[in-house]
Amino acid sequence: MKHSTGLVALAAVLASLAAAAPAVARDVSCRIEQQGKVVLDRTCDFQADGRDGSFVLSARGRHGNLLPRISMVTVSVVSPGVAEVRGLTLDGINSRWGEARRSARDGACWEGSDFRICAH
Repeated sequence: MKHSTGLVALAAVLASLAAAAPAVARDVSCRIEQQGKVVLDRTCDFQADGRDGSFVLSARGRHGNLLPRISMVTVSVVSPGVAEVRGLTLDGINSRWGEARRSARDGACWEGSDFRICAH
């Protein structure tokens, strides 16, 4: 019995460590349009933020800026097919871009009133 109790405790510790570990970023093809103009079309880092489809886009390897004066863009799902989008400025201001809806044409894209974000 002592042996199985130790294994259960070890499994619990490992599970808590895995849950606390930061998500690993992966390369994706990023495209951001603002007011109908393409402002970003290159590979960037994609990091899932939870299990609801939320994610963060940043420059590859977190070196440099994703956009001029913007270090990262966060897409936070608030309900199925709806997200809040924010851009973190170099001054540390979390600038609200607005609400976005998942594109019916391309599920990797989110469309706001004056922006579109795609991460393939």
